[in-house]
Amino acid sequence: PEGGSKGTILPAWKYGEGGESVFRHYIDGLLDLLLLPHPEIVDYYGREEILFLGPDEGTADLMNWAALYARRRGYRYWRAFTTGKAPALGGIPHDTYGMTTRGVHQYVLETLRELGLKEQAISKYQTGGPDGDLGSNEILFSRDRTVAIIDGSGVLYDPDGLDRVELKRLARQRLTGDKFNQKKLSRQGFFVGTGERNRKLPDGTIVPNGTEFRNNFHFYPGLAVDLFVPCGGRPKAIRIGNWREFFDKEGIPRARIVVEGANLFITQEARLRLEEGGIILFKDASANKGGVTSSSLEVLASLALKDDEFTRLMTAPSGKPAPAFRKQYIKEITEIIQRNASDEFQALWKEHKSFGRPLSILSDLLSDKINRVTDKIYRSPLYDDKRLRRTVIRRHCPPTLVKRVGMETILRQVPDMYLRSIFAASLASTYVYEMGISAGEIDFYDYVSNLPVRN
Repeated sequence: PEGGSKGTILPAWKYGEGGESVFRHYIDGLLDLLLLPHPEIVDYYGREEILFLGPDEGTADLMNWAALYARRRGYRYWRAFTTGKAPALGGIPHDTYGMTTRGVHQYVLETLRELGLKEQAISKYQTGGPDGDLGSNEILFSRDRTVAIIDGSGVLYDPDGLDRVELKRLARQRLTGDKFNQKKLSRQGFFVGTGERNRKLPDGTIVPNGTEFRNNFHFYPGLAVDLFVPCGGRPKAIRIGNWREFFDKEGIPRARIVVEGANLFITQEARLRLEEGGIILFKDASANKGGVTSSSLEVLASLALKDDEFTRLMTAPSGKPAPAFRKQYIKEITEIIQRNASDEFQALWKEHKSFGRPLSILSDLLSDKINRVTDKIYRSPLYDDKRLRRTVIRRHCPPTLVKRVGMETILRQVPDMYLRSIFAASLASTYVYEMGISAGEIDFYDYVSNLPVRN
C-alpha cells in the first residue's frame, strides 16, 4: 500500500532448474546495494535505502532464508527485510491466515449485498483447488453451493453442489481434488483426472483427453452459475480469441459474477467483452490486495517494536502458543484488509453505477488516481503538519500496536522515509475512496481540512 514494484529475476537458460540458487544470488546483490559504503560500489544516491520483499511466485519458501541471511550480512532492518515469514521469526504467512483470499471474498460479499443475494443461496465454481493458498481459503471462507473445482489433478464437478464438509477436509489438509471421496457425489457428479483418456461422463459425453478437459472446463456447457472465482489456473485462460465460449448460444454467461483471485487469468480485452455481455467483473488488481496489505503491516510491526519486544510479542516458535499481542495484531490486519476491500469496492461500484463505465477500466483509473495523488502528497509540505501526520499514521496503524507502544514511539522508531510513504499512500487512498475518481484539488483541501476533526 505504501508503494512498491515487482522484483523480477530472468536467469540465463544455462541455470535450468536452479531457481533457488539464482534467488539467493539476487538477494546477495540487493544487500550489496543496501549495505553501504561498499568498496566496489559508487553511491550516487547518497541516502540510505530501505527495501522490504514480499513472497510471490516461487519465492514464498525462501523468505525465512533471506531474512536470516540479511541478519548475517549485518542489515539492521533484517526482521522487516522479508514478509510472510514463519511465525517463529515473527512473520505472518499469507496462506495460513488467508490474507489474499480475505480481500477477494470481501468483494464477493459486497457484490452479493448490492444484488440482494445471500451467499448460501448462490452457486459457484472456482479454478485453483483445495491444495493451494487461494483455493483452499476460498473453500474455507465461503458458504455458497460450489458445483465445480478445477485444479492440477483434474475436474471435480457436481451440479447438485459438492459436499462442503468433504471440501473443507481437503482444504484443511491441502489435498488435491482427486482425493475427494467420490461416494459423496450425486449421480450426475464426476471427477475427471488429467491423465484420463476417453472417459465417459454420466450424461454419456466422452472426454478424449483429461488434461484438455481440465484446461477448458471454465467453458463447460453444463456450467450456469452465479459466481466464478479464479483462484489459480493458466494465465490468459480467457482471452480475446475465446471469450465468446463463456456464453451459451442464447448469450447467457457461465457465471454472472466474476471476482478474480488469481493474477492474469483473464486478459484485459476479454474482461471488457465479458462486461459488455452483462457480467459483473472485478479484476485481480483490485480484488487480491490482501497479501500486500498483510506484508505492509508485518513490516510496520518489525520497525515499530524494539528487538526484544518483537521477539516477545510477535514470534511464535513451533509447538508453543502464540503471544496474545500477535493474535490480536493479526486479527486487526484481517479487519483492515476487509475494510480496504469494502472501501475500494464501494468506490468502484458508485462510479460504475453513476457513469456506466466498465469496472475493469475503473479499476485502472482508480489505481492511477491514487498513485498520482500519492506522488503529489509525498512531494508536498503536508507531512510537516504534525497534527495531520499523527492523525493519518494513527489511522493507518492497527490499534493494538498504537496501544502497546504509543504514537510517539512509532513516530520516533519507524524510519522517516517509511513514515512519509505511509502518510502519502494512506491519505491518498482514503481520499480517493471517499471522494471518488473525479475529485479535484478543492475537494482534497476540504477533505484534509476536516480530517483531524473527524479523527
